[in-house]
Amino acid sequence: MTDTATSRATAATTTGESRGRTAPEGSARPLTEAYDTALLDLDGVVYAGPHAIEHAVESLAQARDAGMRLAYVTNNASRPPRVVAEHLTELGVPAEAADVINSAQAAARLVAAKVPVGSKVLVCGGAGLVEALAEHGLVAVRSMDEQPVAVVQGFDPSLGWKDLAEASYAVAAGLPWIASNTDLTVPTGRGIAPGNGMLVAAVRAATGEEPEVAGKPLPPMHRETVIRTGAKRPLVVGDRLDTDIEGAFNGGVDSLLVFTGIATPAQLLAAPAEHRPTYLAADLRGLLVPQPEVSAADGGYACGGWTARAADGVLVLGGSGDRWDGLRALCAAAWTALDADGAPADGRKALAELGF
Repeated sequence: MTDTATSRATAATTTGESRGRTAPEGSARPLTEAYDTALLDLDGVVYAGPHAIEHAVESLAQARDAGMRLAYVTNNASRPPRVVAEHLTELGVPAEAADVINSAQAAARLVAAKVPVGSKVLVCGGAGLVEALAEHGLVAVRSMDEQPVAVVQGFDPSLGWKDLAEASYAVAAGLPWIASNTDLTVPTGRGIAPGNGMLVAAVRAATGEEPEVAGKPLPPMHRETVIRTGAKRPLVVGDRLDTDIEGAFNGGVDSLLVFTGIATPAQLLAAPAEHRPTYLAADLRGLLVPQPEVSAADGGYACGGWTARAADGVLVLGGSGDRWDGLRALCAAAWTALDADGAPADGRKALAELGF
């Protein structure tokens, strides 16, 4: 195993180079030592609705004690950073408003680049967007009757038809349209629910127009995060392949995928290059330990006590041990086969053997 996490993270941050990979990577040191800042997604990683994810509170406390800075980066634009920080603190994860970076802030920066200070902006979203706009000297309004010059849309569970209608009127009138994010779903304490992407789709269907998107996985969110945290060796930690992991890929930084939210092992095996994390773990405890190496072995790949290979479009697993090591070996076999054949290998039997 080569301990190159620090040099890779520094080089990626400096050059902005995106890297593809055909296997999860290893780190001889705990990730809390290899990286200076964890850029943590919130929904599905730290909490689900009003409740902390299992092992999150104690894992983050240990990461902080080890010297890692914790920053919370979320596509959810509904609440101001101060409110999110208060919620984290109530859950046992001490946080300040400055520790929270959301897609509302990235969206507001995009709006501010298009319109003069003091401009009115139609908000289809929650208090997070209103506060982020005010930070740039912009005035939030709720109706086209107030003559806004742009429209910004973000998630808020209280949004209704009238809000979407006002946004549609604004977009149809030709106003610049910025969406905080287009996540189709959002984890809640009761399960998976429609996200901002579904609300954006309603306005898109009404107008035939496309918004400029600020949130993960697109560059505006990564820029906002770097500006606000000053991270030199960041590690993105998330539960979604299409936002967290792709966002890290686009930003040229390393990532840790945890399985406490949206992503599933089956989805990971079929992931294209931009959706492949550097590391994977069951939950946030993965920050606290070294990451095992995946190596080539007998026409396949090995990790821990497991070996995996692709044969005739099917993933074949052998061995025993920690099931997450088995998944790492399967990823290497699956990603290599996908890149070579252009089609995902069938991993259903292998995943079942691991208990997934």
